[in-house]
Amino acid sequence: MYRALTRGIEVVVEPFYLEEQSDPDDDRYVWGYRIVISNNSVLTVRLVNRYWHITDQNGQVDEVSGPGVVGEQPRLKPGDTYEYSSGCPLDTPSGMMFGHYQMETDEGELFDVAIPAFSLDTPGLLRTLN
Repeated sequence: MYRALTRGIEVVVEPFYLEEQSDPDDDRYVWGYRIVISNNSVLTVRLVNRYWHITDQNGQVDEVSGPGVVGEQPRLKPGDTYEYSSGCPLDTPSGMMFGHYQMETDEGELFDVAIPAFSLDTPGLLRTLN
């Protein structure tokens, strides 16, 4: 699992390979990821936007941004958690993702919460380190 903490908002990511949706013979590799957002701050916040920076094994970058996550803009009071799952297809057997959520307080203040960088690796993938 991967963790990041920003202003009392913790983001935990657990990626997993989706073999049944992947087709290596057709250069299609798919991962799912489960994210848990915990509000350990004293403020109520709403997740208004997301930004993802996705890099495949060849260095090809894809950036994704938009409102909320999985069609929702959850509001988290102090002590609340929000969990969701989503996925990411790549044309290569490995890659990495990171990003941020834009949060808004009840007072209208906007701030970014880090999503930790996490690796997307096909099980059994051998890596050579130089």
